[in-house]
Amino acid sequence: MSHGDDGLRAHRVGEQPGGEECVRPRLSADTFGGRVHVEWDPSAAVTPLGQLPFFVEYLKQGGLFDGWVADCPLHLTSPNAPRRRDVLGTVLLSVLSGQWRYAHITGLRGDGVNPMLLGMRKVVSEDAVRRALGKIDAGAGIAWLGRHLDYCTGPLLSEPWVLDVDTTVRPLFGHQEGAVVGYNPRHRGRPSQVCHTYMMAALRLVLEVEVAAGNRHTSKHAAPGLWELVERLGPSRRPALLRGDGDWGKEAVMSRAEQEGLAYLFKLQLTRRVKQLVERMMDDGGWTEAGQGWEGREGSLRLEGWSRSRRVVVLRRRCRGALAVRGRDAAGQLALGFAEVGAADRAYETAVLVTSLDHEILSLAQLYRERGDIENAFDELKNQWGWGGFTTRDLARCRLMARTIALVYDWWTLFVRLADPERHHEAITSRPLLLHGIARQTRHAGRTTVTISPMHAMADKARQAYTRIAAFFAELRATAEQLPAAYRWRVILSRALVKYLKGRPLAPPPLLQHANATTRG
Repeated sequence: MSHGDDGLRAHRVGEQPGGEECVRPRLSADTFGGRVHVEWDPSAAVTPLGQLPFFVEYLKQGGLFDGWVADCPLHLTSPNAPRRRDVLGTVLLSVLSGQWRYAHITGLRGDGVNPMLLGMRKVVSEDAVRRALGKIDAGAGIAWLGRHLDYCTGPLLSEPWVLDVDTTVRPLFGHQEGAVVGYNPRHRGRPSQVCHTYMMAALRLVLEVEVAAGNRHTSKHAAPGLWELVERLGPSRRPALLRGDGDWGKEAVMSRAEQEGLAYLFKLQLTRRVKQLVERMMDDGGWTEAGQGWEGREGSLRLEGWSRSRRVVVLRRRCRGALAVRGRDAAGQLALGFAEVGAADRAYETAVLVTSLDHEILSLAQLYRERGDIENAFDELKNQWGWGGFTTRDLARCRLMARTIALVYDWWTLFVRLADPERHHEAITSRPLLLHGIARQTRHAGRTTVTISPMHAMADKARQAYTRIAAFFAELRATAEQLPAAYRWRVILSRALVKYLKGRPLAPPPLLQHANATTRG
């Protein structure tokens, strides 16, 4: 006889009926360390990015994240649409944690700590991020990110600095806009896009990046973005030197730099006339020390199409030992041979530079060798920061994400300098040390505590660095609480780049200087 309660279940004392989602499934596994019991707790407030609270305070004190969110030209009117802060916070967490595909965002959905620290309600889905980026007007979005890249790096441009320009190829494996076969030495015949990048040397900070189709990889296509950047910087913040590889040693670029009053140092491609110059100089004397085994000799050259003669410096370095020689046999097949260079033989590797500088040869050679450090930065951005990913079918969202990645990269690079002002640390080492760590959040009596369990072998070094950073932020809160974010950002930069600035603090923003002068008057 049924009494209508067949579907009811009895609960033990202390249990609360809550449906299947309240039941923690338990499994056992027989391991080499013995049997262990495993259970899932999806509601726990834990995160694998346990050391992020210090970075969040850095964003808050510098006015970086709040300003970026408030200025975003994303306007969603649907009552079911995600908040702008949630969308941008999700993108920030994804890029910062080293993800490089939209699909990877799903791995952040269980973070129960960091979204709250950023003022978010939740981590949105990958589809929500893609749709939201598609709602941003292309022109307004580029201007928005350009302003915040300038806010991040602008205070440093009053110091003498070098602007490095280069192009990075990113292969594509789908049907994206701009996926065109172009210059791609590693994946020949593979459609690609290119990132024209303008970077502040020494500090490895990105000033601007432009994503273009794969066949628009030359300096002719990148130069308009370069001159637009120079015009935007204005006379007082222009670079002391413009530096680039062999593709930038062209008449159009050099003549424009001369008109703008910009010094330049480029490498020349070994065309027929350039090779003739090297041959003439090779047997003559007059070679001087150029550092690191190199010798140099200067001359003057006017190639076909050049408007004037320009100073060139030929560099050479003696080759010794076995050299690999790549050629083709009579059938046209690739052939690899080896040549042994003895002490009596003379074989050199050469490079030819063109410049408007009047520096001595040793200084010029060292200036161009320092460009190799920037090549490492391009490799870091492409392989450690997602420049090779986050692609969509349309080019507009690719451009927005490339600039967003550059902005987050700049933020993190300067933050790591707070921990170690002596040198740049790539993300492959700085993330595990200063970002990763299992953390659990607890709340009691109105107090929120994040308990970190670091997994790094050098965890003590990270803890000591964060102790110094926390003391600095505590002092900043006490002394500059009422001052604008732009002033606090310059104080942070002065501390992070104390070695680069040689201990000199950055000047306050112009508006604040004017206000102080008015008050004193």
